[in-house]
Amino acid sequence: MPGLFEDLTWRGLVHQVTDPELPALIDGGGLSAYIGFDPTADSLTIGNLLQLCNLRRMQRAGHRPILLAGGGTGMIGDPGGRSDERNLLTRDQLAHNLAAIRAQLERFVDFDGGRALLVDNGEWLWDVGLLEFLRDVGKHFTVNQMVAKESVKTRFEAEDRGISFAEFSYMLLQAYDFLQLHDRYGCTVQMGGSDQWGNITMGIDLIRRLRGSRAYGLTSPLVVKPDGTKFGKSVSGNVWLDPARTTPYALYQFLFRSQDSVVGAYLRYFTDLARQRIDDLDRATAERPQAREAQRVLALEVTSLVHGPEAARRAEHVAGALFTPEIAGVDEATLTAAVADAPTSVLPGTGLVLLDAVARAFGESRRRSATLLAQGGVSVNGRRQTDGQRVLTAADALHGRFVLLRRGRRDQHVLVVEGAVGPTMVPAPRPPG
Repeated sequence: MPGLFEDLTWRGLVHQVTDPELPALIDGGGLSAYIGFDPTADSLTIGNLLQLCNLRRMQRAGHRPILLAGGGTGMIGDPGGRSDERNLLTRDQLAHNLAAIRAQLERFVDFDGGRALLVDNGEWLWDVGLLEFLRDVGKHFTVNQMVAKESVKTRFEAEDRGISFAEFSYMLLQAYDFLQLHDRYGCTVQMGGSDQWGNITMGIDLIRRLRGSRAYGLTSPLVVKPDGTKFGKSVSGNVWLDPARTTPYALYQFLFRSQDSVVGAYLRYFTDLARQRIDDLDRATAERPQAREAQRVLALEVTSLVHGPEAARRAEHVAGALFTPEIAGVDEATLTAAVADAPTSVLPGTGLVLLDAVARAFGESRRRSATLLAQGGVSVNGRRQTDGQRVLTAADALHGRFVLLRRGRRDQHVLVVEGAVGPTMVPAPRPPG
């Protein structure tokens, strides 16, 4: 049975470690390890999910996870992984976001009996004085050290962007967090994404200087978008863990659409599947890519982890029912997410002849459209149609809003009833890779 560190390594979750002693300590159990989450939005993203899974793994191996919610540092914002300055939030906005994020964090680890801790760094940062902080913390670091950190250096090198003194100071605040967690809870390990390396090493150095104690750091790769940017909470195109922002179906579809080149890595990052099972899925992807077996398992496992098994089963059912008559039984919010990526046009209040609707929706001639209908190649709301002269009206619309046209197996078009109101159709997120 491999130890935890070997398993993390096999899963591709070890990017850097600060000390060669750390692997043995991780395998031994009994550590207190923390990861910080700044509440710059009222939901975490799939980029945070990797770190949450790491904390779950740590807890199962006998360690105590500490989830640090940044009620204080969220006022500043971490410059790591960003090319521009963050928008500053008010204290009320942060309090709202923090309450929402707490509920999400609590779904991933077991807090019973103090087996995990959820701490807000506002407990110590709101009350520390500026002069006290500069004297007790700031004096231990040189500007030379801080400028050399990658998160700062990249901002210095951009001609049209700089970095404010507030964000420049963030690494000192994070170092102070590590010190406080060390003093209060015996925390000796900080974990995070690879963009946190500089901040983590600052905290280790501060603990060594002020307490003469050993502390450690471990970073993991970032989950990034196709353009190489990370899934931050303050940028567009995110996949959220809040079902009100990204529905369980949209999350399922995002994962199901993962490209073959990344699905194996995602299975290792986000699931607890055994090595043999993942190896089998890797082979299935190589030998039968059209079956998308690995993507289907990934989507079901992760949606179940984030939203629960029942929501995952519903999402899987919708994915299977989308092009069948069963689509009529799907609730409006889920259906809205399911068709969000499809091209749309308006269904006039006076109705539209099906033959014309097919020709317009799919750019076909009337003759070709008639042939498709005669051959059974067109469906309306999952039911095959052959009568091109039938008139589509609002009475055909699912939830009074949508008429789903399908040509062949994949081409889909949505007719939206003129004047219909309901949930906004937001395009489903696209997978990275």
